[in-house]
Amino acid sequence: MLNFVLFGPPGAGKGTQSQKLIDQYQLIHISTGDLFRAHIKNQSPLGQKVSELIADGQLVPDEITIAMLEEEVDKNPEAKGFIFDGFPRTVPQAIALDEFLESKGSSIAGVIALDVDQDELTKRIAQRQLESGRADDQADKLQKRIDEYFSKTIHVLPYYEAQGKLSKVNGIGNIDAIFTELRAVVDQY
Repeated sequence: MLNFVLFGPPGAGKGTQSQKLIDQYQLIHISTGDLFRAHIKNQSPLGQKVSELIADGQLVPDEITIAMLEEEVDKNPEAKGFIFDGFPRTVPQAIALDEFLESKGSSIAGVIALDVDQDELTKRIAQRQLESGRADDQADKLQKRIDEYFSKTIHVLPYYEAQGKLSKVNGIGNIDAIFTELRAVVDQY
């Protein structure tokens, strides 16, 4: 199984590039954001709790996120592999993901970090907010999410770098040019 983590701050282009990777390599995309939004839309008890947390710009607790992610992996036993988007966000989540995949006889092949500066992120998210109206893209909540990424989430990168699994790709520029760089990384595996 070929499993990748697509890493980057809010607005880095993870969703856009994930779709291109899915089409190219027939991988299953697991976005914790998409999982959260689905639970919120279905008004499940979990969705109601997640809705409150996201509306406040907070991260969803590990146990909730990990349980949803494991459920999603288990739904796809014949998958060629997965692209994890928006997860892991902390080193404990990365360890939990490694342990879960190991229990399935698999592992993370590589971690690809989309490198995008804060000015570009702000522009992209402002545009996305206009188009999608996502509550978590509002200016105050967005800043919380970006701050959370740069103060906490970014610390996951050294965890994977120590395993020799980290690659960085410039996330600014033409979408197809960025994808060409991503493909070069994935093709190594």
